[in-house]
Amino acid sequence: MDRYQQWLGQEELPVVLRDELNAIADHENEIADRFYRWLEFGTGGMRGLLGAGTNRINRCTIRRVAEGLARMIEEHGPSAKQRGVAIAYDTRYQSREFALETASVLGAHNIRSFVFNEPRPTPELSFAVRELDTFSGVVITASHNPKEYNGFKVYGEDGGQLPPEKAAAIVDHMDAIENVFSIEALSEAGLKENGLLTFLTEGMDESYQEKLKALHLGEFPRGEVKIVYTPIHGTGNVPVQQALRNFGYEQVTIVPEQEKPDPEFPTVSYPNPEEEEAFKLAIQLGARVDADLLLATDPDADRLGVAIALPTSGYDLLTGNQLGALLLNYLLDQRQQAGTLPDNGLLLKTIVTSEMGRAIAAQYGVTTEDTLTGFKYIAEKIEEYNTSGEYEFLFGYEESYGYLIEDFVRDKDAVQAALLTAEAAAYYKSQGSSLHEQLQKLYAKVGYYRESLQSITIPGKEGVATIEKVLTTLRNTPPTELAGIEVVAIEDYETGKILSTDGTEQPTGLPKSNVLKFRLADGSWCCARPSGTEPKCKFYIGVRGNSGMDAVKKCEAIEEAILALVEPLYK
Repeated sequence: MDRYQQWLGQEELPVVLRDELNAIADHENEIADRFYRWLEFGTGGMRGLLGAGTNRINRCTIRRVAEGLARMIEEHGPSAKQRGVAIAYDTRYQSREFALETASVLGAHNIRSFVFNEPRPTPELSFAVRELDTFSGVVITASHNPKEYNGFKVYGEDGGQLPPEKAAAIVDHMDAIENVFSIEALSEAGLKENGLLTFLTEGMDESYQEKLKALHLGEFPRGEVKIVYTPIHGTGNVPVQQALRNFGYEQVTIVPEQEKPDPEFPTVSYPNPEEEEAFKLAIQLGARVDADLLLATDPDADRLGVAIALPTSGYDLLTGNQLGALLLNYLLDQRQQAGTLPDNGLLLKTIVTSEMGRAIAAQYGVTTEDTLTGFKYIAEKIEEYNTSGEYEFLFGYEESYGYLIEDFVRDKDAVQAALLTAEAAAYYKSQGSSLHEQLQKLYAKVGYYRESLQSITIPGKEGVATIEKVLTTLRNTPPTELAGIEVVAIEDYETGKILSTDGTEQPTGLPKSNVLKFRLADGSWCCARPSGTEPKCKFYIGVRGNSGMDAVKKCEAIEEAILALVEPLYK
């Protein structure tokens, strides 16, 4: 209540925020939810509901994180300030305003900003950081969250999202801000007058498109494959269409209702290409034009969803793991045929991503290494091995529909993934096959892998404590079996230890994180972690069966077991 009254007493509070706060004067629970904490900034950045309050995304909380970033950059001296910050934004409400607000705060510290003149994908921001050699980067986006959200992601000079220690430095500076309303900011005119603001236009798009040509892996007919694409009202429309045209794809149809940027995302309740609802219009259009392939990118075009034509009729919406397996196998096969597959090739994936990728990589003599969840950890490994030369990065992915092929970007890149998927579809079609047939062949070759994700959502102030209680209980009293299958090892990433039932202990080899992974006697696994961006506790399950039906049954049994185990802890 003190914070609520403090905000209302500020003359600098924008009128729209003041009106919003006055409207909730008699709603104590609403005030508590908006002011019980400052919206958290972590390794995934800051994401939350738009609105008034310290626990919301608004001009004040954007200024607060921008000020923290500015103070961190100042610590690195005049060179860092001169190199500046590249800033991109998606098509959401207030995204452009927040991008310019960020530049205004940075400008007050004499830090240069390079702001995209129009909405552009997150991966193009990562590329711009590297291309312009800026000290940092910012994307205003809430990725695939509903329309009520927005967010703020920060990138390091390598083009990857900030690792924990660097994110913590920004948080320390944010915590030192005594009055968010006293943060200084230059006007746009002031920024231009002092040479602190540069708008990025088509030149950056052209440089990015030129780099995409590295995905052209072979000569085969591309004009025959029929593609339907939807940007779901987001930033992918321009770069994906341009890339497909550059590669010679002549039969590309855009879902007209979802082509134009729109912060309302009016055709979907949730602009997430992982969800079948997002493909409803694409499936209808695909049936009319007899499409081989349906592609969908989320609002900031870092995630790609794919649906493939079935042999008779209809479409199968691939999981992130299935698409990752198909892209990996196609990439390695093409490079092997071309004689460009290195002896020290490396696949990077997260600990919650399918083991099918490891099995495919092994078929080609490629090493697989796991990272914590989050593409920033994959980016860190790419930089590490590019420096040491120990491994040559070939492919990185995570189960949540994020893929990276060429490392001129250091985050998941749906534009690259869309191109490689189109390439695979065109190649297999030229061979008289299809993506569906190739997936079945992969299952027969390396095993019938299946994965699922179950979540419990607990919003509000109580949710944080409840989710922590669930993980603490699992850590202190872990299950000895799930669905009748013995737990043979517990990977506790908070302690950094792997404890086996035979009494042996070894390090995880990964940074500390509040994550638990239970490995079962038959090779199945279950992983529990809190979401970094939503009030959720997530449970990932992975199995390998003797057949597709066997894998389904195993997966469902473990799902039921883990949810039954934790249900008493939150209900």
